[in-house]
Amino acid sequence: MVRMKKPVAAEKSNRRLSKAERSSYFARREAAKVLRCVLQGDSRRRAVGSIKSLVYSPSVRNKKATFALVCQTLKYLPIIKDVIEASSILNGKWKRQGELMYIIAYDILFGQVDSLAGDAEKFLLLRKDALQSALARFLVRKRLKNVRDLMALYEIPDISKPRYVRVNTLKLDIQSALHELGKQNTVHKDDVVPDLLVLPPGTDLHNHPLVVNGSVFMQGKASSMVAVALRPEPGWEVLDACAAPGNKTVHLAALMGGKGKIIACELNEERVKRLEGTIKLAGASNVEVLHGDFLNLNPKNASFSKIRAILLDPSCSGSGTATERLDHLLPSYSTGSADTADIDRLKKLAGFQKKALEHALSFPAVERIVYSTCSIHKIENEDVVESVLPLAASYGFQLATPLPQWPRRGLPVFEGSQHLLRTDPVEDKEGFFIALFVRKSIVNHSQVSTRSTRKATIVALGTNKLSISKKKPVSKNKLLVFLHFTKMSKVLLHSQLALHIRSNNNNKR
Repeated sequence: MVRMKKPVAAEKSNRRLSKAERSSYFARREAAKVLRCVLQGDSRRRAVGSIKSLVYSPSVRNKKATFALVCQTLKYLPIIKDVIEASSILNGKWKRQGELMYIIAYDILFGQVDSLAGDAEKFLLLRKDALQSALARFLVRKRLKNVRDLMALYEIPDISKPRYVRVNTLKLDIQSALHELGKQNTVHKDDVVPDLLVLPPGTDLHNHPLVVNGSVFMQGKASSMVAVALRPEPGWEVLDACAAPGNKTVHLAALMGGKGKIIACELNEERVKRLEGTIKLAGASNVEVLHGDFLNLNPKNASFSKIRAILLDPSCSGSGTATERLDHLLPSYSTGSADTADIDRLKKLAGFQKKALEHALSFPAVERIVYSTCSIHKIENEDVVESVLPLAASYGFQLATPLPQWPRRGLPVFEGSQHLLRTDPVEDKEGFFIALFVRKSIVNHSQVSTRSTRKATIVALGTNKLSISKKKPVSKNKLLVFLHFTKMSKVLLHSQLALHIRSNNNNKR
């Protein structure tokens, strides 16, 4: 009996995928999901998160490959769209999976991949000639010789920035983190943020066990300065007003030693999930997630009557971290539409930021408020702070100086702006802004107590108050002796007065 040989195509379709092929297959699917989220957020100008934060969320397994695919596809997206449209190869079924088509088309046109596993991949591979013909026509229109010349036009200069990691002291002490990370890298402590470590630029820690288990968080220096500026004390009740993705929230929890209570408020449902994931990863058991709008919280509600500190890091333009966030890869930036819309968008953002800050100031028991943005724009920073100063003063708040050792301060646009903190996009590789409001009654509490004690002492001493030195308060023992003497004097005076009254009455008789 002669056995029929299976067709080659069938053999190929039935063979088991290699580990590398499986990894690439799932990376393309994960990249397509991230790309869809990025493009939808960019079209609405309301992103759920940055490209990096979306890729490095816990749900994405193959982070390195996914990140590369998303970034490279976005870089060449205008070309990919042009080529796909010119080749007229997509029907209704595959049009609904446009982001996956873009990812695969990048691999075929620029990734130099010969074989790709998956039905969508096979669909485009069968139309590879049509795609390459459309690309060739594109090169002619742009007067370019080859694909290498085209790719050279889209190269992005690499910005060297140290790798910062914040030690999550809820799980690990700083010395142990230094020891573990120092096994393969040069590492040292930061000179401003106590629990921040600095590693060489480009250090890849995404799959490091300490990152995976939440013992350390990859968090920028400026971002890590925000919670430190608030300085919440163990046992306090703290409100993180716009909490997701949660890095600052869990930093607050670590600074508080896991004691007290943190209410992490977040409006967006998708971002709530990311916030909950961050809290779980950090082991921050003293954090309570509140899914809702911070502006709708009633400061007079008993649930918030003990809030003593508020961290307000509201939605902003992200202009200070645009390079870090890779916003230059977004379609709105490449087409120039961002320039025409930015002014109106900044005004709307500043309006929301002002409302949020005014609301934070109204909580009755709050002693400290930090307002921060990752923006370089004055309208979102100094202008917002200046606009609320009269209201802040009416509540008893004044500006204080966060991290006094930091050299860069606010723009000199109003009296008191020297208390504000800025980081520089060039010098510090990211642009952040921090303002610290402290209630004056708290700031002057010790001074008020001292003045009250001194006033009471002067009143008790009566005519002898001039003998008290303002620089040298009366000792406790001397004060007790004097008060005892005064009391005895009053008793004797009362006795002498009583005798005098009796004598007068007897004389009248």
